[in-house]
Order: sequence, then C-alpha cells, then structure tokens
Amino acid sequence: MMDWTDRHCRRLHRALSRRARLYTEMLTAEAVIHGDPARLLTFDPAEHPVALQLGGSDPVRLAMAARIGEDFGYDEINLNVGCPSDRVQSGRFGACLMAEPALVAECMAAIAAAVRVPATVKCRIGVDEQDAEASLFGLVDACAAAGVTVFAVHARKAWLKGLSPKQNREIPPLDYPLVWRLKRERPHLTIVINGAIGSLEDAQAHLAQVDGVMLGRAAYHTPGLLGQADRRLFGAGEDVSPEAAVAAYLPYVRSELARGTHLAAMTRHMLGLFHGQPGARSWRRILTVEGAKAGAGIEVIERALAAIAEAAERANEAVAA
Repeated sequence: MMDWTDRHCRRLHRALSRRARLYTEMLTAEAVIHGDPARLLTFDPAEHPVALQLGGSDPVRLAMAARIGEDFGYDEINLNVGCPSDRVQSGRFGACLMAEPALVAECMAAIAAAVRVPATVKCRIGVDEQDAEASLFGLVDACAAAGVTVFAVHARKAWLKGLSPKQNREIPPLDYPLVWRLKRERPHLTIVINGAIGSLEDAQAHLAQVDGVMLGRAAYHTPGLLGQADRRLFGAGEDVSPEAAVAAYLPYVRSELARGTHLAAMTRHMLGLFHGQPGARSWRRILTVEGAKAGAGIEVIERALAAIAEAAERANEAVAA
C-alpha cells in the first residue's frame, strides 16, 4: 500500500493492536540501497512486529536491500509479487513476476541467504490469461523449494493490461477456495489470505481455512476495527476504543511535531477512526481542514475529540428521550 502505510500510519495501528503484524509500504530495492535509509526505514520500536516489504527482481540487489532492512531491525523481509500498477510493471517487479516463478524463487533464495529473519512472499493467484491454479501452485512450490514457508496470497488475478490498479482490486473475481485449497494441499506452509476482507467477521471465517488474514484497505479506512483484533483474532488482550487509541497515539504525535513533522502527515491516517459513530463527519472535517493549516498542533485533535464527545452525548440524550 504505497504512500499509505508509512511509519505514522503503523504507529497509529499499533496503538489499536499489540499483536497484528504491520507491513511497510512497498519500497524498491534500489530506493533502499541508494536513497536515504534513515528517512525510508526508521520506525518506532513500538511497531514490532513489523515487516519490510520490498519490490524488485534482481536477486543481488534484493539481498542487499534485505540486509539493510534487517540491520534497521525489521522482523521480516517480504517480497511483493502482487502489485499491478504500471509504475511497478515498468520496473519489472510486482505482479508481472507471477509469470517468472523461477526468477522469484531465485530472488527469495538470495534474500533468505542474506538475512536471519523470515523471508516471505506476497503474491496474486495469477496474471492475465494464466491458469490460476497452475500459476499459484507453481510459484509457491518454486519458492518453497528455495526455503520460503510463508505466503500472503491476494485471492484475485491481476490483469496487467486494460485495468487500473483500482480496477484490479475490484473487477477480477475473488477465488478464496483456491487459496484455501493451497493450504490443505500444502499444510506445512503458512498461508495468509488477502483480498476484499472487510471485517473481523470475514477474517474469522477465513481463519477456519488458512493460517492468517491480511487486511489492507479495511484496516486503513476503518482502523477502529483493529481495536478488537487482539481479542477476536488472537484470543488475548482487551478491546481498545478509538478514544483510547488516540490517547496512546498523542505522545507520538507530540514528539513528531517537536521534530518538525506536519500534523497532517499523521492525522490523515486517523480520518476513519470513528467510522460509523456519531460525530464521525465532524472528526474528519476538523482533522482535514484545521490539520492542514501551518502550525497546526495537538489542539486540532483535541477539538476533533470534543466534537465526537458532544455528538455521543446528543445521541445518548436522544435515546433517553
């Protein structure tokens, strides 16, 4: 989720769930090697467990980037073989690599040899006219032979020509049963399912078939659902309310403001936190409009919280009446 799951987003999500594994936005191996690693890779220690997601197709360069990521303290190195954007295809990485399983396996072998933390793959079930079963099982088997044991599978094909990235998340039909069958027929592998899973109820249903569930846009647009994830999906911990998550996030916001980070860089990830609750519209408006102003500080979040409290009080009074 490029440009979305940055360190500010992940820190907010960690305030909601202590157990969910967080993933970075996809970073190309070349950006990690040649860019500013402190800016790209530094994260708050509270984010653990957190995985670095890489994009690329050169085994040597991916191994170099993976070592850098491990040195920064990431708990996992994940290779993205599922992103369908034109930008990614032009660099010969992402979903187009589904057509080159031997190369993906070579990349994974290089990453695994370079680091001590787990090396994992995120993929689609196929691309374009590929037979989904042959494509998915072939890629998984090739990577498993290279030592990979964990696969996060987006249960759709990607169409590399004719569909936008947004359409690739909506138009190709989902094939959850194929991913479930992958787990049944490869029981020694850890299979995590991804794709249009919009609620914890959906996640619980999938967990009867596979080992894990990856939430993307649902976790981003309605992050409040993560506040129940530890109890409902991991069977441990107490629920975290949106208000409690904000309280836990505020010390981080204060420290980042002191470092010169603009408030909007952090509050943009909070807009859906009170989704479906009284005052949610006011919450979004205050954070969006006032948070974008120069010099905006904690007081903006406090005003937005006050709007939520006032709306909740009005709703309670209406029920009592």
